[in-house]
Amino acid sequence: MNKGLLKTWKTDKGFGFIKSDTLEHDTFIHISALKHMSRKPKVGDTIYFEVATQPDGKTKAINCRIEGVAELKAPYQKHKQQPHRIAKSNFASSFLGKVASISIIAVLGFVAVNKYNHYQSNEQFNSQTPVITNADLATFDGQYPKTVIPKNTHNFTCDGRQYCTEMRSRDEAVFFINNCPNTKMDGDGDGKSCENDSRF
Repeated sequence: MNKGLLKTWKTDKGFGFIKSDTLEHDTFIHISALKHMSRKPKVGDTIYFEVATQPDGKTKAINCRIEGVAELKAPYQKHKQQPHRIAKSNFASSFLGKVASISIIAVLGFVAVNKYNHYQSNEQFNSQTPVITNADLATFDGQYPKTVIPKNTHNFTCDGRQYCTEMRSRDEAVFFINNCPNTKMDGDGDGKSCENDSRF
């Protein structure tokens, strides 16, 4: 903090110059640096100040006070409540936000509908217990023909044979038609293999 005497003061212009023993040049002072004082400065006042350099290279006094003069207390200022401002977003982020929200809602809705349909189908399956009647039993054998697997099949293996002419017995043909892929021994699809083969 520097100390100096107010050398000149122009009341009509609101500025003057301070002469200090510690500084080489006189320091410019503006009334705005003393607005917190209870009176305006006069030539000859002792001023306490700090020096700041302006962008143009000149110096000026800041944080000033006049020796022996009371400072004004800052009057109580009621803070004005400023209205809340809503930040504006640009169109792109707003549009993307809406698209993302709609997408999330659509996915959640799709999952909910699938869960509901799965639940409904399970409920229908569980609530419909099949009832077999005598009429169903009478047609059962026709709908589901018996498949006879020979008891002695331990020496039969699927080795790529497909035709009846390649079989040694009817039991072997039955084993092949029931257990091996790509067999061509049941031409009419009735489950009976090699029925036209006179060897069996």
